[in-house]
Amino acid sequence: MPDRPNVLLMIADDHRFDALSSAGNPVVQTPVLDRLAASGVAFRRAHMMGGMVGAVCVPSRASLMTGANVLRASSSSAVDDLPSAQCLNPSLATLPETFRGAGYHTHAIGKWHNDRASFAKGFCGGAELFFQGMGDHWHLPVQDFDPTGEYPESARRGASTFSTELFSDAATRFLHDYQDDAPFFLYVAFTAPHDPRVAPPDYAAMYDPASLPLPPNFLPEHPFDNGELAVRDEKLAPWPRTPEVIRQHIADYYAMISHLDAHIGRVLAALQQSGHADDTIVVYTADHGLAVGQHGLMGKQNLYEHSVRIPLIISGPGVPAGRENSALTWLADLYPTLCELTGLAVPPSVEAESLMPLTNGERDQVRDRVFALYKDTQRMVSDGTWKLIRYYRSRDGQAGTAHHQLFNLADDPWETNDLGTTPAQHDRVEQMTKELADWQRHIGDPLAGQTPRA
Repeated sequence: MPDRPNVLLMIADDHRFDALSSAGNPVVQTPVLDRLAASGVAFRRAHMMGGMVGAVCVPSRASLMTGANVLRASSSSAVDDLPSAQCLNPSLATLPETFRGAGYHTHAIGKWHNDRASFAKGFCGGAELFFQGMGDHWHLPVQDFDPTGEYPESARRGASTFSTELFSDAATRFLHDYQDDAPFFLYVAFTAPHDPRVAPPDYAAMYDPASLPLPPNFLPEHPFDNGELAVRDEKLAPWPRTPEVIRQHIADYYAMISHLDAHIGRVLAALQQSGHADDTIVVYTADHGLAVGQHGLMGKQNLYEHSVRIPLIISGPGVPAGRENSALTWLADLYPTLCELTGLAVPPSVEAESLMPLTNGERDQVRDRVFALYKDTQRMVSDGTWKLIRYYRSRDGQAGTAHHQLFNLADDPWETNDLGTTPAQHDRVEQMTKELADWQRHIGDPLAGQTPRA
């Protein structure tokens, strides 16, 4: 293994954990990502932690970049304070900053929905930079790398290439042209498969909506007010959801993913042609998942499996090939994992756990629980088998309801059978509620100690 391998970190926007052929999905076609998974380790129970704003990508990416929980990763944990949530906590060393400080050439391509100051500290190069949350994939307003770190709006230009192709083109150019002696840290952040989901014609025609199965947890409406039914994402399809509309959304979603998969193939081919494939750690992941009709929902502003679980694949020197791991992992675990794989010291501010003990067989797990939160209305704890979601009425009293759900994920992976009010599970609900409360106090959750209000 090289002393200092390169890093190629690719992240998608809205890619659900099971929207991969290699994850058991019989419909979606992802041959490139399937081969990548076969060449390394696929962590099948990777989670994100939610956030206090509707644009969940912001806190999720902040957590990845800092290795911290979502309340600590940003400069504010206030509900719906997007500008503050975008600002990474300046007291924390970011992932690219750590690699840059160790002599890596850090280069970014694509989406950065956090603050420009943290971007400027972390990256010494970049191309086709998109400093917003979403946009028309055919005309994204992008910017060239600005060594001053200012990135004024006047410097934006409208791209004329579909976003996935735009970003993969930039990545292949970087890999073909890179000649420096220093190792590189290449961060490629795609905006696909985020809506608007209008893939190029050849891919838009790949999936016939009429032939697509509905998920077992399809519902016309969510069974109760979860506190976020009026968010933009939930307006992408009319209420009640109909099978025809949801099948079309699924077809469009899969088309975007298959198109993304093909262009990731171009990036990996360029890596091979560059001569760096054997000394590069390759990672593929996403910021969060997406409902697309499951539980009557369309977006990711919830704590069901379809929204909190993500793909996570690591391949390259030091990583065994052909393995799947079902331990509970967290997106932010990538930070210490990449440090360990490249021989860098993990900053003391990082809370996450390296996944290397899982890949080399030293440990069966790095944690026995995962937790997540959403604004002031939802909290979750899961041990991988049992999962509790608690719902609160929002502080302004305008949304949400006091409620809880309990699911046995081993028997009910689609979360269709709520056991929360079953007398036989009363003690389990009480115990998991205590575990959740302990975690809330530990991270300084504003809802810590509060009983959900009716």
